[in-house]
Amino acid sequence: MSAIVTRNDCQPPAGDIAGAAARRAFGPNHRWKVLGIGVAANAGFSATFSGIPATAVAMRQGYHLGNAELGLALGLLGLGVALSELPWGMLTDRWGDRRVLLTGLGATAAWLFIMAMLVVPTKLSIPGVTLLSASLLIAGLLGGSVNGSSGRAIMGWFGEGERGFAMSIRQTAVPLGGGLGALVLPSLALAVGFTAVFGLLAAVSALSAYFAWRWLHEPPVESVGRAAAASGPAPLRNAQVWRISTAIGLLCFPQVAVLTFASVFLHDFAGMGTWVTSASLAAVQTGAMVMRVWSGRFTDRNGNRRPFLRFCSALSALAFLALWLLVIATAAIPALVPLLPLMVVVAGISVSAWHGVAYTELATLAGAGHVGTALSLANSFVFIGFCLVPIAIPWLLLVFAWQGVWLAAAICAAIAWPIFLRPA
Repeated sequence: MSAIVTRNDCQPPAGDIAGAAARRAFGPNHRWKVLGIGVAANAGFSATFSGIPATAVAMRQGYHLGNAELGLALGLLGLGVALSELPWGMLTDRWGDRRVLLTGLGATAAWLFIMAMLVVPTKLSIPGVTLLSASLLIAGLLGGSVNGSSGRAIMGWFGEGERGFAMSIRQTAVPLGGGLGALVLPSLALAVGFTAVFGLLAAVSALSAYFAWRWLHEPPVESVGRAAAASGPAPLRNAQVWRISTAIGLLCFPQVAVLTFASVFLHDFAGMGTWVTSASLAAVQTGAMVMRVWSGRFTDRNGNRRPFLRFCSALSALAFLALWLLVIATAAIPALVPLLPLMVVVAGISVSAWHGVAYTELATLAGAGHVGTALSLANSFVFIGFCLVPIAIPWLLLVFAWQGVWLAAAICAAIAWPIFLRPA
């Protein structure tokens, strides 16, 4: 349904006058600035929640952590986002995008700066796992503001025929930020230390906050569009919203396994150096970014979002099964070890290519007036994965070794397949 209402009255209502004034003030192309802000904000936070796990080897060395302690610290970063996503999303639907995004980005930048000053290893002291874990938990609680608020802004500023493509572009910010983080942060941590890592991430959040303050405003037809689009049950009472959110969360479990422990896998099991591990994770994120843009355009043109999501679930399950088999085969044929980084890249891209399509389908089901809540519900499930997966992997390693990790990833992707909705 179009968010613009045409009237033939001689005197247009106040809402139409306000919308026309807003359009004149911002210009017809202002929506692309809003999309740019969404991309920048999500890329900045992705560099935090994906880039910090990419430093896992350096973090384990610098903070003197075991695998279980490392998993706990990284898991609490995801837990913080999982706990805060839904409250931030509901607050976005009530307060608006601008207030929530400015508050969240500003607070995240301030906290990361504090971590750069106080929660880093030095020659005199090394922060304990409790302090590190609590600090990452708070970073996640504050950063959870980004996802729902930026998604709601894009749904408000873009028309029905553009939303799928725009949301897919926004979702490229996650692999973009994660790829840059994976490429830059591990080497930065080894060469300079975690003061530079947290300081750089604080600067990125602060810069995103400035752009949001400069250009992010409520859409010119917000009052009309919200009333027109917010039909059907509220997201928390919509069974289809819950199904898609649950499937999104499950399909993110194997993705989180790649983002958090692929560097450890390639270092410990495959014997790869920092450059190879960083390049592999950067390749995953770059490939995911390209595939998200393509999938958004492809499904917009063909109207096949639901079949595409089910296909991605099956493809991801097969990719991780192949990785599982390759890990087993390397025990008998060591010459296959150089194929492991390539297979990690293939599996990582397969399980990361669908996000823009899933979030567009979810937002469409919820209605524009409930986008913040619906997207945040899905992201709560996503970051439950960011909490549980890093904690579970060390125990899977202890009992089943790396074969068990990648087999579990394949099982999660396979379970998501029947939960995604069938074509209407």
